[in-house]
Amino acid sequence: MVLVMAELPQDIIRAKRDGEALTKAQIEQFVAGVVSGAFRDYQSSALLMAIVLNGMSAEETAWLTDAMMRSGRVVDLPEIERPKVDKHSTGGVGDKVSLILAPLAAACGLCVPMMSGRGLGHTGGTLDKLEAIPGFSVELDDAAYRAQLRSIHQAMIGQSADMVPADRKLYALRDVTSTVESVPLICASILSKKLAEGIDALVLDVKCGKGAFMKTEADARQLAESLVRISSTMGKPTTAILTRMDDPLGRMVGNSLEVREAIDCLKGQGPADLMEVTYTLTAEMLCLGGLYSDHSEARNCLEAAIADGSALRAFEQLVDAQGGDPKVVKDPSLLKVATQTHEFCATLLETAYVESIDALRIGEAARMLGAGRAHADAVIDLTVGIELLKKSGDRVEPSEPLCRLYYSQPDELAAALERVESAYAFSAEAVDLPDLVMGRVVASG
Repeated sequence: MVLVMAELPQDIIRAKRDGEALTKAQIEQFVAGVVSGAFRDYQSSALLMAIVLNGMSAEETAWLTDAMMRSGRVVDLPEIERPKVDKHSTGGVGDKVSLILAPLAAACGLCVPMMSGRGLGHTGGTLDKLEAIPGFSVELDDAAYRAQLRSIHQAMIGQSADMVPADRKLYALRDVTSTVESVPLICASILSKKLAEGIDALVLDVKCGKGAFMKTEADARQLAESLVRISSTMGKPTTAILTRMDDPLGRMVGNSLEVREAIDCLKGQGPADLMEVTYTLTAEMLCLGGLYSDHSEARNCLEAAIADGSALRAFEQLVDAQGGDPKVVKDPSLLKVATQTHEFCATLLETAYVESIDALRIGEAARMLGAGRAHADAVIDLTVGIELLKKSGDRVEPSEPLCRLYYSQPDELAAALERVESAYAFSAEAVDLPDLVMGRVVASG
């Protein structure tokens, strides 16, 4: 079928280049043209750059989100009686919250249809972490997806070829044309995928700090407000939680290592910072889904699900349902990690405290070891990573180990160690740590 072009692509590009607001019809033509090829890559790239430079109104962003969402199959799940609520994170270092949150929310009465992504650069991807579990498949066809949501009330999948194809094409262009950092484009990319899943409501974890895409609280709040406004306008109740990403979250960075830590969390043995973020986001999901009206009561339910083992059993069900080896839940040592290790030790003359650990530099170090991607089609090593033996606020003695690096290729170790060394800052005095949860953004009106 040939796409009939109401306007020439260059006319739409010119309008945005000159600071004009695009019409709904122009945006729909652009998105359809991206999918069909009627908009050539160089024309799409030109319009993306014009959007970066001149922005989009809330109305334009909503139209773009809707057009991208409808560029492929949109799931509807009327047969699922439970509230269907998902969570999305804007990305960070050591962020394995989804692995804990999905089974935890399912154990407390929600249905969690979660479409996740892969890591790029210094940030980790949920799909990569899941694939560290032997046999785990992140690809489910529509029938299997629906059946799994009915039976165990959770699924964690990748984006299928027929869902939001416009985003797949546009994100690839944005990645190579320096047009990623645009609030309207970020909003449309995130929400078009999430709203195609068949959810009733959405909770967003908007990260802020050295290891996040948004470095300042003002920028993170702007993104959160835009995401909440657009999603709510499209009929999906949405809340955003601003969380701090200056330090890595938890103690493990790297795919297989992070799955091990997620299992520890579900057994009630997780680090306090990781559990605080997980409980905050999951309690918000329970309230937004209408199961609780009080966040403290929702948190009590979550803590009980950890204590009685129901959240851990839900994770075991998830692994088994998607072809993974459920034995890893009882024996996380089945998750392979690199056998070569190196302990990085403090070069201090006297006792001190860890003041901060730069999440970006730790993430870059993990990528250099092979845990992350420098480009989208890079092959990653699921077994490598970094274990933080000391966290911010911890007391450190001279020559005491700060972290342990798991590596496969010795020639990658030296460059990673340089990043690790530059990540640590120390204080002679005890350190007061800032709150991890920085704020909450809800729809106005």
